[in-house]
Amino acid sequence: MSDKQANQTFEEKMTELETIVNQLEQGNVSLEESMAKFKTGIQLSEQLQDTLTKAEHTMAKMMDKDGNEVAFEAPKDEKDGSDGNQTN
Repeated sequence: MSDKQANQTFEEKMTELETIVNQLEQGNVSLEESMAKFKTGIQLSEQLQDTLTKAEHTMAKMMDKDGNEVAFEAPKDEKDGSDGNQTN
C-alpha cells in the first residue's frame, strides 16, 4: 500500500476508485497503464471493504456501564417478546 493510500479517507479512496473505473471504461489508456490502474483499483477495493467490515463490527458492539465492549443485542426478554414471566 502506498503512503498516499494509507493517509486517504474512505471518501477519498472511493473517489479515486471511481476515477480509475471511469478511466478503464473509457479505454483511453495504454495496456500497461490499464494494468497498473487495475492493480491500484483492486487494492483500493480491498481497503474499502476492510474499512466497511471494521465499521460493521464496531457498530455491532456497544459499551457497558464500565466502559467494556459488549455484543450489541437486545436483552433476552426483549428478543423473544416475553417479559421473563411465564404464565400458563
